[in-house]
Amino acid sequence: MITVFGSCGLDVIANVPRLPVPGETVLGGVFAMSPGGKGANQAMAVKRAGAAVRFVGAVGRDDFADKALAMLKAEGVDVSGTRVTDAATQVASIFVDEKGENVIAVLPGANATVSVADADLALAGLGAGDFVMLQQEITQAATERALDLCRERRITSILNTAPLLDDTPRLAPRASILVANETEFARLCGGRTEPLDGLMRDWARANGQTLIVTLGAEGARAATPTELFSVKALPVVPVDTVGAGDTFCGYLVAGLGAGLDLPTAMRRAATAASLACLKPGAQPAIPLAGEVDRALL
Repeated sequence: MITVFGSCGLDVIANVPRLPVPGETVLGGVFAMSPGGKGANQAMAVKRAGAAVRFVGAVGRDDFADKALAMLKAEGVDVSGTRVTDAATQVASIFVDEKGENVIAVLPGANATVSVADADLALAGLGAGDFVMLQQEITQAATERALDLCRERRITSILNTAPLLDDTPRLAPRASILVANETEFARLCGGRTEPLDGLMRDWARANGQTLIVTLGAEGARAATPTELFSVKALPVVPVDTVGAGDTFCGYLVAGLGAGLDLPTAMRRAATAASLACLKPGAQPAIPLAGEVDRALL
C-alpha cells in the first residue's frame, strides 16, 4: 500500500517573459489554473506510474476544492481520507518564465489545519511493507507524527524536504528515505555545497538513511550508509519545471513499491521528471508509465 499524506490545492499559473524582481511589474501572457499541492501532485505521479495510491489531506468548502480534487478522482486515486474543513482550499501563485524557471508563493489554507489526529487516521492499519510519502506543505506536527508512526510500525517513509522549513533539519533524519534538491540539501548542511558526494555520504552514514539529492538537468544522486551512485536525466528543453520534483518523488515510491531496486526506481523517476518539464502545469504534465517506458528504451 502506498499512502501520500500531504497537501492539496489549486495552482494559479502566470506565464511571463522573465521573473519580476521586487517592486517590478512584468506583463505576461497565458494564465491557467491547475490542480496542485505537492501531496496531490505526488499521488498523481504514483498513479500514473501504474500503482494504486491513497491520498490523505484537507480541502475547504469552496469551489476550489472541486477543482483541486478533480484530476485525482478522475484517474482513480483514493481520496476518501481527504477531510473537508471550513478553511479555504490551498492556493499556489506561480510565475513561469520563458526558460521554464518558476517562483511560487503558497497560501496553505486547509492544509494548515491538518493535525496529528489526521496522521493517525492516514496511517491506520499500515505496517511493514507499506510506503508513506510526505512533504512539508501541511503542519510539521502532523508530518512529525507520521514519521514517528512509520518508525514504530516499520513502514517505509519517504520525506521530500520541499518546502524546506526551519525545523526540517530536526525531522529529516527520521525518514527512511530523504529526497532534497541541491539547494535544500545545502541548507541542511549549513550552506555547504562541496564536496557533494562527501557531504551526502556523511549524512547517510550519520543518520542511517538513504539520501537522494535531485540535480535538475543533471539527474539525481543517492547515498546510502554503504554506497553512492547517480542517475541521469533526459536531455530536454523545459517548457515548465513546475511539478518535476513531485513527479520524481511519486515515480520513485511507485517503483520501490513495485519491488524495483533503488537505482532502477531512481532512473525511472528521473526520466519521468524530465518528461514532466515538456508540458505546462503540475498534474497535467505528469507522464504516463508507457511514456516513461518508451523514453527509457
